[in-house]
Amino acid sequence: MRYNDLADFLQNGTEALGVGPIAMILVEDLVEVDTCIRHHMQLGFESVLVFAPDELELPDKLQGLISRISYDMTEDGALQTVVNSIIEATPNIWLYYCYNAEYLFFPFCESRSVGEMIAFSMEERRSSILTYVIDLYAGDLYEFPDAVSLEDAHLDKSGYYALARQDAANTPKERQLDFFGGLRWRFEEHIPAARRKIDRVALFRSKKGLKIRADHSFNDEEYNTYSCEWHHNITASICSFRTAKALKRNPGSTFDIETFRWHNSCEFEWHSQQLLDLGLMEPGQWF
Repeated sequence: MRYNDLADFLQNGTEALGVGPIAMILVEDLVEVDTCIRHHMQLGFESVLVFAPDELELPDKLQGLISRISYDMTEDGALQTVVNSIIEATPNIWLYYCYNAEYLFFPFCESRSVGEMIAFSMEERRSSILTYVIDLYAGDLYEFPDAVSLEDAHLDKSGYYALARQDAANTPKERQLDFFGGLRWRFEEHIPAARRKIDRVALFRSKKGLKIRADHSFNDEEYNTYSCEWHHNITASICSFRTAKALKRNPGSTFDIETFRWHNSCEFEWHSQQLLDLGLMEPGQWF
């Protein structure tokens, strides 16, 4: 179904909000939108909501399987407006969000569904799953000047680190860390400080009063933790061309970057085992 705007969807599209998990794909440009949609459909999301500009064209068959909402994701505060509106409309439903040209991977996702992962997390009394945004980039920027290529995708195999997250009194928050790495770390001179983190709480259970903030954290601090108090929990990865696209699109950085490859680059194998082996996500107690 297609809806004129967010208000139209919230009034007339509630059937798509009845059963979770629900994926929200926030379309900022027209790059790799269809592959992003298909990837998340294959993971087992019950509904896929696509917030996209009107100029986006999708195959009729694919468009018939999603809820498409006309929306300009370049507006200020678009992330909070969209996600918080869906949270308010769907209490006690598991939600996920990403941008186009981003692809969710979780432990054993080739043989297990996202619903199975969520069910296990709920058994551990968790209402959120931490995800790391792992930068993807084309190996050859002369052949792929927008830095996007599914066939020539690369990622950094090392260079990731975490720092304690401080509260307003400069005291470390319990079970919260700020994670860094990838292109946002290597090219940090082109990235505003507030956007250098790579952690994102992209999978979570909605509830009354829950709000997402501009830095991808929530107003409920327990949602922002990487694990429960008694052991490590599942984490997942969102493999994303978003930063590479931005660095090559921005006139202030594009001419400074001839390649994103360095000695710690490797080809992305599009398989969860590679991400597990590199330590870019972990299964926790899920075997």
